Amino acid sequence: MPVQIECPVDFVVTNENKVRLNALWVLILSIVYLFTNWWIIPAFLSVDFYCRGFGKAKLSLISLLSETTIKTLKIAHKPIDQAPKIFAAKVGFLFSIVAAVTQIIGFSTAALVSIAVMSFFAFLESVFKICAGCYVYTFYIKFIQH
Repeated sequence: MPVQIECPVDFVVTNENKVRLNALWVLILSIVYLFTNWWIIPAFLSVDFYCRGFGKAKLSLISLLSETTIKTLKIAHKPIDQAPKIFAAKVGFLFSIVAAVTQIIGFSTAALVSIAVMSFFAFLESVFKICAGCYVYTFYIKFIQH
């Protein structure tokens, strides 16, 4: 019998459609980076993920763009718990900081790998509603509670 994974919650909701749009913008920027190697893209993503992961989401340009898209296209609010999404943004921050630093110091292969992994997870979230952060967050919470 498969193990049922229940995502721990913090009882604060966010808009799943906005989260998926955020992931789509991350995916688009990541693809641009993979073709151009412009160091400014992982640097920008680092700042943006920091804003979304560490309580400054109102300063996130990606979040602002997604919110504007939702209002313009009148996309419905779909509530989902924010805790795993914030955790995923913190993980995205780590991946993008690694990409930015390794690109700047000349290890572009490491930067490309970091962005490729991040873009894979952004693809899963934006296209298939699969939040890898939710699964990792579940195991993380269970680990720190034991």
